[in-house]
Amino acid sequence: MKYKSRKYNYGECEICDAKMIEKRIKQDFWIRGKLVVIDNVPAGVCVHCGAKVVRADIGKRLATILQSPKKWSKASVMSVPVVELRP
Repeated sequence: MKYKSRKYNYGECEICDAKMIEKRIKQDFWIRGKLVVIDNVPAGVCVHCGAKVVRADIGKRLATILQSPKKWSKASVMSVPVVELRP
């Protein structure tokens, strides 16, 4: 039997007090000079200002992934443009 997962109540945004809704996001991290993007991260996203938060259990899972570069070797790789901001 499949159980329906309950949506987590992220409450209000700490920045602007608007409602937070759950979305799946791409979260990026710079680790030892490398950009690591984790896709499909459940997060509370503010409908007004776009601020993002994750639950503690998700944060722990992200930390575990980020501490295991061997897991990254199996991940797909994307290229991103790098643009320099000049005066």
